[in-house]
Amino acid sequence: MNLLRSTIVIGLLSTIVGCYNPGGGFMPQTGRGFTYISTSMQPLTISVIDVRNDQAFFSMEIPPGQQLTFNFLPGGGDDPIITPDRMVYAVWPAGTQNGTLDNLLTCPPASARRIEMDIRKGPIWPEPDPSVRLRTDRGDEPGPTSNPQDDRVTTKSSSIPDN
Repeated sequence: MNLLRSTIVIGLLSTIVGCYNPGGGFMPQTGRGFTYISTSMQPLTISVIDVRNDQAFFSMEIPPGQQLTFNFLPGGGDDPIITPDRMVYAVWPAGTQNGTLDNLLTCPPASARRIEMDIRKGPIWPEPDPSVRLRTDRGDEPGPTSNPQDDRVTTKSSSIPDN
């Protein structure tokens, strides 16, 4: 029974360890990935620079309310000298901590790359969701009206006199 309990605890901890967030997850360490969250008041642009030629090989303006999560994987690049590593990334709604980094890009080695974060001029408001109905305060009947002579608000249904 203790073996089963230990196996379950280890399995649960291994799933928690794979979380992405700006603080580094449950057990932050080097190589765990990077998460940048863009807000309306602080819209971000993330660039990854090849320091050998000072050129950005990846740059993204993160939309407000979204986050960019990426990680570098050693090896597997298309050129053993220029781009020997891989960068995997994804853009998710802000606050997402689990998911698959499903975009792949070959990149320079760790000794030749630098991450730059720029804050764009804000505020930038996200596009409204077209599927959400806007609230209207008008019903089928008009609301209270005011009488300019006595500055009192009256309603159409006055079954009780207010003497």
